[in-house]
Amino acid sequence: YTGALKIAIPNAKIINARRHPLDSCFGSFKQLFASGQPFTYDMTELGEYYLQYQRLMDFWHEVIPEFVLDVQYEDVVSDLDAQVRRILKFCGLPFEESCLRFHETDRAVKTASSEQVRRPIYSSSVNLWRNYQHHVGELVQILEPLLKELPVPDQPCELTKISEK
Repeated sequence: YTGALKIAIPNAKIINARRHPLDSCFGSFKQLFASGQPFTYDMTELGEYYLQYQRLMDFWHEVIPEFVLDVQYEDVVSDLDAQVRRILKFCGLPFEESCLRFHETDRAVKTASSEQVRRPIYSSSVNLWRNYQHHVGELVQILEPLLKELPVPDQPCELTKISEK
């Protein structure tokens, strides 16, 4: 819908909330969605879907780079203040302390992680996929082109051995 949004609202900003591909895919895989997300129950489909998402975002970065901001989940976890300021600056909005206390809102939040939105940022989901690394070999193989582009992780992980299984 990015193209339609840019036509309807030419100055609209796109915030691309990203996460490590394996954490993102595994998080979707273990989530029991109500309906409309059948691809999340199959590692192959999920990996292919993620690659298509990445290709699409690469396209939008080429076409409208000044309107797309990538925000990495792991960066938000490690430095919420800096990332909130970065997002607000991108949107042309002033900083407000309440943005750092998002979990204190009384507003309704409709998301698979609605309970998580009610508490402060936490780091236990970063690299969570590693606990299941011997079960995601198929996903690793599919996402390998993206994984090669990532910085070296803090914790050792034998991706090559996993993808060979």
